[in-house]
Amino acid sequence: MTRIAIIGAGPGGLVCARVLQGHGIAATVYDADDSVDSRDPGGTLDLHADTGQIALEDAGLLENFLALARPEGQAKRNLDQHGTELSSYTPQEGDTAAAEIDRGQLRAMLAAHVEPASIRWAHRLVAASAAGDGTHRLRFANGVTVEADLVIGADGVWSRVRPLLGAAPAAYTGVSFLDVRYDDADNRHPGIAQLVGDGHLFANSGRGRAIIAQRNSGGRIRGYLAMSTDADWYEQFGVPLDDRDAVRKHLLEEFDGWSTDLLPFVTDSESYLNRGIWVMPTPIAWTPTPGVTLLGDAAHAMSPFGGFGVNLAMLDAAELAHAIAEETTVDAATTRYEEGMLPRADEHAGPANNALNLFFGIGGELDDDLPDHAAEHQRYQEAAATYRLARPTPSTGTPAVVAEGSWTITYHAGGGPKKAELVLAAAGNQLTGTFDGATVKDGHLDGRSLRFQARLTSPFPMKMTCTATIDADTITGEAKVPMMTFPFTGSRTS
Repeated sequence: MTRIAIIGAGPGGLVCARVLQGHGIAATVYDADDSVDSRDPGGTLDLHADTGQIALEDAGLLENFLALARPEGQAKRNLDQHGTELSSYTPQEGDTAAAEIDRGQLRAMLAAHVEPASIRWAHRLVAASAAGDGTHRLRFANGVTVEADLVIGADGVWSRVRPLLGAAPAAYTGVSFLDVRYDDADNRHPGIAQLVGDGHLFANSGRGRAIIAQRNSGGRIRGYLAMSTDADWYEQFGVPLDDRDAVRKHLLEEFDGWSTDLLPFVTDSESYLNRGIWVMPTPIAWTPTPGVTLLGDAAHAMSPFGGFGVNLAMLDAAELAHAIAEETTVDAATTRYEEGMLPRADEHAGPANNALNLFFGIGGELDDDLPDHAAEHQRYQEAAATYRLARPTPSTGTPAVVAEGSWTITYHAGGGPKKAELVLAAAGNQLTGTFDGATVKDGHLDGRSLRFQARLTSPFPMKMTCTATIDADTITGEAKVPMMTFPFTGSRTS
């Protein structure tokens, strides 16, 4: 039996273990924390339809996620330092393209669906070394030593596994975030709560200072006071990070001239935790090494702008697990996985790191362009449909897809969201039925994927060809009509 050691019980490591176990493959996860909730997990995450949510689908946990997720948390407000609103975004009803979930909730949900005995808490890796024949020896701070045939580094930006591959170390971006929190915000911090609303607030001075705040569950707001500064700024200015009054005094100097409506973000936090932003240099590369690979931040730490980090980590994890299950050797699996993962990481890391530089005006002019979140969400849905249709159905042993029944479909074909009823009946791989009352033609089901033709009646009559993927009682796809393609989602009603 192949001995698989996953270092790190974050979302990536836990998804990898969960999907491997779904394939009937044992893996042990080692993490430095004493338990799943032994430390403050941080703020909120947006899981994208084309990456993180696909990984959860492969893990059989998409519905669990949606039950905890906060679609309303996708709302955004952009302000300047004077409190002037520059733009805002409210997600449409039924939009879950980048739904939010607390980091702690996500980690707990994943851990609860991994074999309990396979997670070894209080195991902080201190050394990893080659043991011969492609195996590696792992030494932990508690004195435990193990050997593994495959070591998967899911241990973040300061990975202890990465040196085995000769990968470059992370580099400081020139930006540090101070993690801040406001408990019971609606009652204790009503001004902050009103500014943040249901989702996110971004306030940028254009001079290397910013406030980023996010609504979390349980009435809590988390956020970051962001500064373009040296990594050791607190030492240079003699600011003890454990002295809240000293930190607050220094921050008021840094945010001098900001609106009095925004300064409570600076002064009223329950605590301040410094988080320098470190990233991997691009292009991301390392020397392929038998018996070891990386995923997530250990492989491709990038700027948080765009929210790609955790999403790519989870998709990395699912793809690696499938490759291990489907290839005949560990080396063939890691080669297949890395050939897909590395270019995808470069594709996202470059723009994410550049977005941070532009937001803070590092190395050039400040970028005044504001993101189009509606278009961004549409891209996530379209990319998700394309990804699902392009890959073979993973052999996870899940039950056969049931397409039959009635579905409520939401689509965007101009003029706002519209709804239609899709009714399907199956005979083998052949599908028949109706879409908004019109007959479905040339319907075919292949694993989780289906396609059919129908006629759209609104905004005007036209023939359309639909391709989609079914996951339990959820359907996601795209429809092609003359001159355009638009995404749709739906849920089973009977």
